[in-house]
Amino acid sequence: MGTISASDAVLTITVPPIIPSPIQLQGFGTDDVFDIPSIKSVETMMGVDGILSGGFVYVEIKQTITLQADSLSNQAVFDAWWAQMQGSKSVYVASGLIKLPSVATKYILTNGYLTGYKPAPAAKRVLHARTFEITWGSIGPGPA
Repeated sequence: MGTISASDAVLTITVPPIIPSPIQLQGFGTDDVFDIPSIKSVETMMGVDGILSGGFVYVEIKQTITLQADSLSNQAVFDAWWAQMQGSKSVYVASGLIKLPSVATKYILTNGYLTGYKPAPAAKRVLHARTFEITWGSIGPGPA
């Protein structure tokens, strides 16, 4: 039997000109690294006569990334990205790469925008993880 551990997952992001070369995110959440929900790339319509028709549609792909409150990647990537967007009143497009050695797969992430930003961790008994959302134009798998 193989392993399906996420402990060896690697996620790198590039956001020119803020982060011009790939930077590896580190300090993921206790139970969460990232999540990419199911997408719906076919639109269907049922005719009144009971015949189903369908067609391909392009869809955005949302990814949620969870980082511990003390992760250096909070400041080095997401705070820097957000601050640059706020200062310039512009957007910066990211690219990324996910490597999952346990299942010998990589995913190429293209045309990404920071669409969800948690500016500070929740302060409870301990500081909680921060979550960020990137909306990608495409995510494509390939052998690692």
